[in-house]
Amino acid sequence: MRTEPGAQADPERDTITLDGRRLQAAAPRTYLLLNKPRGYVTSRTDPSGRPVVLDLIGHVRARVFPVGRLDYDTEGLLLLTDDGPLANALLHPRYEIPRVYEAEVEGHVRDADLARWRRGVVLDDGAAVPRSVRVLRRAGATGTWLELTFAEGRNREVRRYAQALGHPVRRLRRIAFGPLRLGDLGSGQSRPLRPGELADLNRLRG
Repeated sequence: MRTEPGAQADPERDTITLDGRRLQAAAPRTYLLLNKPRGYVTSRTDPSGRPVVLDLIGHVRARVFPVGRLDYDTEGLLLLTDDGPLANALLHPRYEIPRVYEAEVEGHVRDADLARWRRGVVLDDGAAVPRSVRVLRRAGATGTWLELTFAEGRNREVRRYAQALGHPVRRLRRIAFGPLRLGDLGSGQSRPLRPGELADLNRLRG
């Protein structure tokens, strides 16, 4: 029996007791990165019967839930986990975790217009000021692809911000959330987080 300070136990081989009662090892947590397609609701269930993101990970046995939300018509990076403390920390406003989006908006946005975009706008729930905005490319004859970074997860913030500037969003996808990157993960596909990615997320919450 090892009782000295700093002693380490192997839950696969050792029996750990406290006051004579056996302690069970904590179940391993599940962390998934999903490329959410358009047309899915970011929740576990939907009263209207629409498809939900959990329909895309039917092979996963853990009871995971989405960290934050992407609205019905928004696609891209979504983290799912059963680690409640980590999820709550990642969503807390004080951490200001950057979310990076690619948005196709109506109309032509030139580099010369970006100063106005960077100043932000006042929405009905407060100011919406991006950390960064840049033009990626033209979208045909009538649109522009932009990359925008926000540090909040407010409801439909990117769409409302672009609408207020006179450039409604046609298509929106999130490509990064803090240290996580969507990369080449296909639409509707998911993968477990890599150990380095999980370590980076845990560093964000100290």
